[in-house]
Amino acid sequence: MADLKGINLAMQTPFDENGAINYAVFEELIDRYVEAGVHGLVLGAGTGQHPYLTEAECNRLYEVGAKRIAGRCNVICQASALNMDEVIRRSKHAQAVGAHALMILPPYFEGPGDDDGIFEFYRTIDAAVGTDIVGYNIPQATGISISPQLLERLFQLKNFNYIKDSAGDFTVHQEFLQKNGTILNGADPTTVYALMAGTRGVIWGAANYMPAEAVELYDLVSSGKYAQALALWQRMLPSILFIWRSPYTPSVLLAAQLRGYGTGNVRRPLRKLSQDQEALLRKSLAALEG
Repeated sequence: MADLKGINLAMQTPFDENGAINYAVFEELIDRYVEAGVHGLVLGAGTGQHPYLTEAECNRLYEVGAKRIAGRCNVICQASALNMDEVIRRSKHAQAVGAHALMILPPYFEGPGDDDGIFEFYRTIDAAVGTDIVGYNIPQATGISISPQLLERLFQLKNFNYIKDSAGDFTVHQEFLQKNGTILNGADPTTVYALMAGTRGVIWGAANYMPAEAVELYDLVSSGKYAQALALWQRMLPSILFIWRSPYTPSVLLAAQLRGYGTGNVRRPLRKLSQDQEALLRKSLAALEG
C-alpha cells in the first residue's frame, strides 16, 4: 500500500493558446513542484481538466509524468470515466506506467446512486486492478454522497484504501476519520482543520499556485506548531475562499500563472475569468506576499 501522506498536488495540465497540451511546460512544472517538496502529484486531476482530456491524452500525460517524476514523489492518476470498461482500461494503463494509486469517481452521470450500486462499481474495479484506489466524494459535482456507512464497506475491499473527501462537510469528514482506512482532504477551505483532526494528507488544487506554502502548512501541523500553521493559513485563506466560490479551475490556473506556474490557459468549454473576477483574484493573492 502506498503512503499518500502530506501534500498531493492536484496538478494542472498546461495548455497552449490553441488548447493543446504543452508537455514541455508540464515537465517543467513537475520539477518545480517536486523541488517545492510536495509528497505526491495527481495527474489528470479535476484541476488538470480531466473531463476535457481524451483517453489517449490522459495515457500520454501519465506516461510522460511518471517518467519525469522518476520516483521523486508519489504518482496518483485519475482513471475516472463513464464507461465501466474504460475505467478498467484507463486504470490498467496508469498502473502499468507506474501509478502508486488510482483516483476514481463514482458512476457520476445517471449511474447507480444507491449504496449497493456504488459498492458494486468499486468492487468490480477493485477485482480488476492491483493498485491502491482513491475513491472520490464530491457530491456537489456528482450528485452522489459517499456515506460513512458505505465508506466502511468500501474499505473492506482489497485495494480501496483511500477516499478523497471534497464535500466540505467537516462533520462527515470527521466521521470518515473514524473508519479503518485513510482519508485525504479535498475541500480547500477546511485543509488546515482537517490536518489538525488527523487527515493523513490532502489532494489540493490550490497548491498549484502556492506549493511551498502548502508544504510548509503540512510541516507545521505535523510538528504540532498550530499557532504558526494558523498564521500561515490566514495568508492563504483569502485566495482559497475566492477560488472556492468562483469558477474553480480557471481561478487556480490564473493564480498559478500570476505566481509563475504554468500558462493560465483553459480548454473549452471552460472559460477564463472576467476582468472583474481577475481583479478580485489578484487582490486575494496579495496576502500571500505579505
